[in-house]
Amino acid sequence: MTTRKWYALIGLFTVVFLTACGEKEKGIGRYGMLDESTPEYVTVVFLQSIYEDDNLDLAMGLSSDRLARILKKYHTNRNVQRHLLNLKYDSVTITPQSNNSVGRSEFAEKSTITVFLSGQYDNDKVEDIRSLDLEKIDGEWKVTKIHPDHFF
Repeated sequence: MTTRKWYALIGLFTVVFLTACGEKEKGIGRYGMLDESTPEYVTVVFLQSIYEDDNLDLAMGLSSDRLARILKKYHTNRNVQRHLLNLKYDSVTITPQSNNSVGRSEFAEKSTITVFLSGQYDNDKVEDIRSLDLEKIDGEWKVTKIHPDHFF
């Protein structure tokens, strides 16, 4: 009887240990807790898809029809980085600006989000700021415009 209890106890610890070692999904935003229904979340996912994905499908899905047509004309992520954003990275960290406005995005129809981009390109550290306009289209936030660099 006692050996069965030990086997059950060892089995229980093994199951708990293996479930605790599962890979956790990476969150977005500070502390990985940015809500999916906010314009900041859509902005970060949009830019991550341009800099980290192999194609532009996700970015085109998160953009308005007009911007999706523009993205499609560039064909590749590198072309969008080079010509539309004028900012290339090999690896990048994207941080949306914190504006501490609780409830603003719940009732708003338009939003302008500023993001801080920090990363590496050809072993050089590159940091920059970009602003993106978003609109609520059919209840979902869509990127409508990428503002050019104000200091360029």
